[in-house]
Amino acid sequence: MDYETAVGSLFQPEGRDDPYPAYDVIRAHAPAAPAMENQWFISSHSLVSRLLRDPALRVADKDDYDRFWPSWRENRGVASVVLSMLQTNPPDHSRVRRAAASTFTARRVAAMREVIAAQVGELIDEMPAEADFMAAFAYPLPIGVICALLGIPEGERRWFRQRAADLTVVLEPISTEEEMARADKAGRELEAYFTGLIADRRHTPREDLTSALVEASDADDAMLTGEELLANLVVLLVAGFETTTNLLGTGLKILLDHPARAARLRADPALAPNFVEEILRYDSPVQLTSRFATAPLDLDGVEVGAGAMMTMLLGAANRDPARYPDPHRFDPDRPNIQPVSFGGGAHYCLGAPLARLEAQVASRCCSTGCRSSHWPVIRCAATG
Repeated sequence: MDYETAVGSLFQPEGRDDPYPAYDVIRAHAPAAPAMENQWFISSHSLVSRLLRDPALRVADKDDYDRFWPSWRENRGVASVVLSMLQTNPPDHSRVRRAAASTFTARRVAAMREVIAAQVGELIDEMPAEADFMAAFAYPLPIGVICALLGIPEGERRWFRQRAADLTVVLEPISTEEEMARADKAGRELEAYFTGLIADRRHTPREDLTSALVEASDADDAMLTGEELLANLVVLLVAGFETTTNLLGTGLKILLDHPARAARLRADPALAPNFVEEILRYDSPVQLTSRFATAPLDLDGVEVGAGAMMTMLLGAANRDPARYPDPHRFDPDRPNIQPVSFGGGAHYCLGAPLARLEAQVASRCCSTGCRSSHWPVIRCAATG
């Protein structure tokens, strides 16, 4: 496969199903390789790690969207993402991120362990003899967990599943008009729901993340505007859903492809954290992210000017042989695993600790059967 074929394959179904052969070709061509005019693919672990943390880089924000897509606010799915911390630069990003981080604390996430374990057990118990693992487990678990964190009543959580799925297309690099129309509809429905939830929490605060964010928004030194509060509630739901769903699905497939490793995890569920880190490295739930240079940059000998777009291939960086010997081998015993799957720097994924905790708890419960005999059912469902 030559370089041009490798780049082209990333935009084809087969390349999206297995991009790693193309990543190898792109990385071998150059750690910073030309994609299109003034755009670069970044594929080495060292360069991706450095750029993710470089304050001279920025994300596309609402001002950029105003220039290349003036009507973007009309699609409320797009608007919820663009107006959130995902697509915001300093100083606004620093302010919004600080408000979110002050409420989305390590203590709050750790307190979710029992909630996650209970939901995992219920989903496994409810799983029929033949089931689609993604539909029966990987989709509902993250939705149930983030809804519990936000304080959404259990009876209303099923409603969120389809809306979240419809909205995730705005996080993807390629979409159809039909998918974007569904994202707009989902965005409008979620905005309406969260507007009501915000009003309720203002009147009757509870011990949930929504109440904490409303308090941050309403404080005298408010760090969040009303528009930012609404957008970030929607994004917390959707981003937490997509990443963790992908992690659960790919994680189970990897274990099924490596039965000896799966048997070892079943014998010792305490290995779950190591397994999750290697799963994140081996097949990242998020494959790429983009940044723009605000000043000229040296990309390991390649000079790029201000305004250049860098698409960082997270999946390629995680399998860089310069960082991980024999990178295409799944090995949870690797020392010092540091996947870039959740990004880095100012935009490091706020929900990464929660996604890791969900995957670890799910791995422990599934590996032991949780209610004793369900692991074979999950295996059959996932391979069927």
